[in-house]
Amino acid sequence: MPRVLPGATVGILGSGQLGRMLALSAREMGYRVHTYSPDRHSPTGQVADAAHIGAYDDAAEMARFAQSVDVLTYEFENISSDAVAAAEQHAPVRPGRLALHTAQSRLREKRFLQECGFDLAPWTHLPADANAAALTAAAAQVGLPLIGKTAGYGYDGKGQFRADTTAALVQGRDQLNGDLVLERVIEFRCELSVVAVRTVAGEVSDFGVFENRHNQRHILDTTVLPAPISPALAARARQLAHGIVDQLELVGVLCVEMFLDGDDRLLVNELAPRPHNSGHLTIDACSCSQFDLQLRAVCGLPLPEVVQHRPAAMANLLGDLWPPNGDPDWTAALDDPAVRLHLYGKQQARAGRKMGHLTVLADSVEEARTRALDARGSLGSDE
Repeated sequence: MPRVLPGATVGILGSGQLGRMLALSAREMGYRVHTYSPDRHSPTGQVADAAHIGAYDDAAEMARFAQSVDVLTYEFENISSDAVAAAEQHAPVRPGRLALHTAQSRLREKRFLQECGFDLAPWTHLPADANAAALTAAAAQVGLPLIGKTAGYGYDGKGQFRADTTAALVQGRDQLNGDLVLERVIEFRCELSVVAVRTVAGEVSDFGVFENRHNQRHILDTTVLPAPISPALAARARQLAHGIVDQLELVGVLCVEMFLDGDDRLLVNELAPRPHNSGHLTIDACSCSQFDLQLRAVCGLPLPEVVQHRPAAMANLLGDLWPPNGDPDWTAALDDPAVRLHLYGKQQARAGRKMGHLTVLADSVEEARTRALDARGSLGSDE
């Protein structure tokens, strides 16, 4: 396929912080950027050349948008497959519909991974109309305690609950009111992720293995790179992620979230066919970021070697930090010259909403994480 070269226009479906960071990377290389979403004054729209307003399920509007760009990619999964199909008539969409369709449903995702032979925590499907006997049987099959998740969509802890008893499962099912995926709660040593990139030519690269820690609301709290695991385990995690991107025939970026259990098994948790929050520290820590490689992959360009400069840590900044009026006082956080601040341009802060992040490079991941948490703590957060 012909390469999409600087000077061309990249279309981004979605307009949040991931699109913003991709747009900044694209503009550095001389690409024009158009974004598509229903939102005005969005984080991506603030830095794009043009912002096209339209619904994610409006196939006709998305097809019109596709006619204004040379290649399309997306920054989140909640986009109609039919609308993407309409856009594909006018410009290539990367990653394609297979990756999008698979990741839009936890049920499809689990079945895909299982059919491909990747290890998962014990799970089952609980239909929305399951009666009491079916619900009890599902709980027994998976085992308690378990996590119930909506079968479709959901992110940052939304659309899920923990059930330690069958009664709690009934309550959670009634609250979510739809098909569920039930997963056994497992004892794991750590949560890991690999951000892998695959080109049109089938070239695959990654940034190594990240270790992730989440807060009590299941929102990513901190990430370090490299993960404090053995080289052998890191190689297995990277190989696993490469296998998944190849099975999906994905062109672009895929984040594979996984658990490392007490028996050194790597269990796949979830997939995200786009840049991922855990990969944000690559902007500062590596010779090229996950957004740089997303851009190169979707434009048909070869991938450069990824070199990490120093051990690094990232701490998320949630809307809880923002006072009722105005912004946090950044002075204390930025008193540490190692702290690098990234804000996403969101107009309204809300509890649990990702507003930005801090990155620190240091001599060890432990030092980097401590300094990032200290800087964030100076703003009033103890997460």
